[in-house]
Amino acid sequence: MKVEAWVFGAVAGFFAVVTPIYWFLSADPTGTSALVMTTLLGALVAFYLYVVAQQIDARPEDRGRAEVADGAGELGFFPPYSWWPLYTSLALAVMVLGVVFGWWLFIIGAGLGAIALVGFVYEYYRGFHAH
Repeated sequence: MKVEAWVFGAVAGFFAVVTPIYWFLSADPTGTSALVMTTLLGALVAFYLYVVAQQIDARPEDRGRAEVADGAGELGFFPPYSWWPLYTSLALAVMVLGVVFGWWLFIIGAGLGAIALVGFVYEYYRGFHAH
């Protein structure tokens, strides 16, 4: 994670240099505040990754003498195909269209979205992929 911390630190440093230049050249308070927030966000992520890198053992990617076999093994749980993201996005589309055409459509979309979200969250508790 040390490499990732350096990358985000470089991003924060870049925006820390660019922000005052932008402010002096444009005198735009909106863009300047956005650049300041981008700088702070990059610094926040870099700080978090640096602290976590100090607390955990070095990963194979962080060690200079690591072998490819050191990174072998189970990497985690990756879900199989799922239709619930499609249903959730369709419900969100109905909600957005509800803001345009009428609140009654938004309420229908919110109801469908609640059903889709519950199905999305609990899809691994029942059915073929239950565990």
